[in-house]
Amino acid sequence: MRLRHPRISFRALAALAVVCFAGCSSLPVLTPDMAPANPGAVQFQTANGQIVSPERSREILARLSAGDPNPGSLARHLALEQEVSGSPLSLGNHVVLLENGPDTYAAMLSAIASARDHINMETYILDGDEAGQRFADALIEKQRQGVQVNLIHDAVGTLGTPEAFFKRLTEAGAQVLVFNPVNPLKAKAGWDVNQRDHRKLLIVDGRVAVLGGINISSVYSGGSSFGGSSAARDPKQRLPWRDTDLQIDGPVVAQFQKLFMDTWQSQKGPALAARNYFPQLSRNGDEVVRAIGSAPDEPVSQIYVTLISAINTADAEVLLTNAYFIPDPQLMQALLRAVARGVDVKMIVPSVTDSSLVFHAGRAHYDVLLAGGVKLYERRKALLHAKTALIDGVWSTVGSTNLDWRSFLHNQELTAVILGSQFGVKMRQAFERDLADSDEITLEAWRRRSFGTRAKEWFGSLWEYWL
Repeated sequence: MRLRHPRISFRALAALAVVCFAGCSSLPVLTPDMAPANPGAVQFQTANGQIVSPERSREILARLSAGDPNPGSLARHLALEQEVSGSPLSLGNHVVLLENGPDTYAAMLSAIASARDHINMETYILDGDEAGQRFADALIEKQRQGVQVNLIHDAVGTLGTPEAFFKRLTEAGAQVLVFNPVNPLKAKAGWDVNQRDHRKLLIVDGRVAVLGGINISSVYSGGSSFGGSSAARDPKQRLPWRDTDLQIDGPVVAQFQKLFMDTWQSQKGPALAARNYFPQLSRNGDEVVRAIGSAPDEPVSQIYVTLISAINTADAEVLLTNAYFIPDPQLMQALLRAVARGVDVKMIVPSVTDSSLVFHAGRAHYDVLLAGGVKLYERRKALLHAKTALIDGVWSTVGSTNLDWRSFLHNQELTAVILGSQFGVKMRQAFERDLADSDEITLEAWRRRSFGTRAKEWFGSLWEYWL
């Protein structure tokens, strides 16, 4: 089984392009005390688009903060996040946590089968293997039934997918748009091979969204509850991939739809067929959600600012699970400062990977983190690909964003922030399940690693800005 991450299999061309064409973007500088002075200014939006009153907003904040030892921290973070995003929080959503490839694919294919008006899909990897063919067949069948299919796929992520795969879709009537083609002569919206669309998003009829870290590839066909320690010790054996995604029904789907449309327009895609892309959405649940997208052309990554601000305002606990971890200095500082003020910071990282250069570049930072009190755990029995966070039990995020320079500076990314202790309980349970299948890395053991391992870390760290 081929395990690969295209950013590494394509590294020679990408590195050359970086040297020749890419400018050195930088991350915004945040300070822990930059939250607005008036956290009561947080706004919430109902299903019909109305902004609730300040009194009602305070009641919602109190409910969301239940169980937080310092309720004011959530309000301060929300005020800062709103200042960055400029959009209110969406009320009345139903959110389902999806923890395995089979469950996520089942949810996606079920949603596709239910489509009556349109299907919008955006993905990084779309392989032409068995899993990819299943999705292509499902999309083509809906297109033949009169449901408009609009697909965005990244050029590098689908570099190994045969052209015939996408030709089947276009011949059936689907609109297919390539994000930032590798060949600059085919680019319609400017060209920078280092800028990639790493989002994973499915929207059906403007009412249901599935998003997270999962790509479309047969490596996700097995669940992450098997594999065994022998497979974990030998990365050459096939390992199930462990990812996390969400299915969301409710008003916030309109925000995800807008992000899809913005990408389509920015890449100068063809005119979309007339469909009801923004239907009237009703309340479907009790979750408060914000959709956040980021793109390399934007002056500030809203996802980055949101994450750093959440860590800076954490009072008790920061739980992170991430597949590709190469922290910039500010993220390192935020984690270490959190520990210094008494916050329990735990992170689950891979024990094996499909991207060795990224793997070792991230490990170059473990010594400092461990010495500073951050607790690191390596996931066994699966190839970890999830990107999640839970802070103080009330602030959760699931999306496509890795904790590395590439995600924050060079990629289009997408994440959902879910607020409240009810969903936080589900996130904690998922984290604890992964923790049970992980080994803690101790500082003493880490400092006994071999010279060869240290050399790989040093070499990987030379490239971390571009990985």
